[in-house]
Amino acid sequence: MAVTFSDLHTEEGLKSLNEFLSGKKYISGDQLTKDDIKVYGYVSEKPSDAFPNVASWYDAVSSQLAASFPGKAQGVKFSGSVAPAAEAPAKAAAPADEDDDDLDLFGDETEEDKKAAEEREASKKPAKKKESGKSSILLDVKPWDDETDMKKLEEAVRSVEIPGLTWGASKLVAVGYGIKKLQIMLTIIDDLVSVDDLIEERLTVEPINEYVQSCDIVAFNKI
Repeated sequence: MAVTFSDLHTEEGLKSLNEFLSGKKYISGDQLTKDDIKVYGYVSEKPSDAFPNVASWYDAVSSQLAASFPGKAQGVKFSGSVAPAAEAPAKAAAPADEDDDDLDLFGDETEEDKKAAEEREASKKPAKKKESGKSSILLDVKPWDDETDMKKLEEAVRSVEIPGLTWGASKLVAVGYGIKKLQIMLTIIDDLVSVDDLIEERLTVEPINEYVQSCDIVAFNKI
């Protein structure tokens, strides 16, 4: 449905424009364009409250033009009055071409419009967060003495669950005098897990310290 500039002097034309502007700040979206300036030039005054979308658009265009062209552009109205002829920028003062007599506000979206809209949406999307690094650690876990139940010790160690922590393979290694220590692999996401905090705040405090006397980092490798 094409709306001509002359229609904008009628209630029917303003009604169509009001419907078209529903959910929009400007004719082409969020930014003022030459289409807004052309249409604005043919709306004789700020519409009544019967056309709230047009009235809001009218105020927005008036504000933008007043801020951009404080000297008032030739042929463009500000706050309902026609600006005097004076140093008019070509964009605002250019007379409408003959082809502009019919401005199709409700026509199909062009490929250029679609591309511009997609580019605007893409610019709004947050940049993909860089994936955090990972580390592989070999940990020595030492019991209190040769009477410590090493099976329960390992169960206690593996019971620690933290986002970003994965327990791996393990084995018992003889230390001497009948005492064995637990060697266990673990993988961590660096931004989520601190090995020092894991040892000091989880593995060597109650209730796990009933079995664990100390922990030492044997190897620490970035993956």
